[in-house]
Amino acid sequence: MTVEPVFDEVIHPANRLQICAILAAADAVEFRIVRDAMSVSDSVLSKQIKVLDEAGYVTISKLPKGSRVRTWLELTVSGRAALDGHLAKLRRITEIAEGLRPQQY
Repeated sequence: MTVEPVFDEVIHPANRLQICAILAAADAVEFRIVRDAMSVSDSVLSKQIKVLDEAGYVTISKLPKGSRVRTWLELTVSGRAALDGHLAKLRRITEIAEGLRPQQY
């Protein structure tokens, strides 16, 4: 299947791109795992997750585990499609910059 290369302004900031990449590798990932993998604070991750959630790219689930509630993050179908398109666009930009594909931007 060919992915349409589309630059996505929502996903592009480094933290959001990293979140999407982490979530793309699994069905769902616990908030603390993403936070620790990125070495950011809860508040930084929460703000970025909120933007992705508002765009419809991430779903947030709160599930009880023992006496605590755990927050799980999942990339939605539209989030996966947006990430795939964004990565395809970044690949195309990289190829142009490296002179591998002398075609129109």
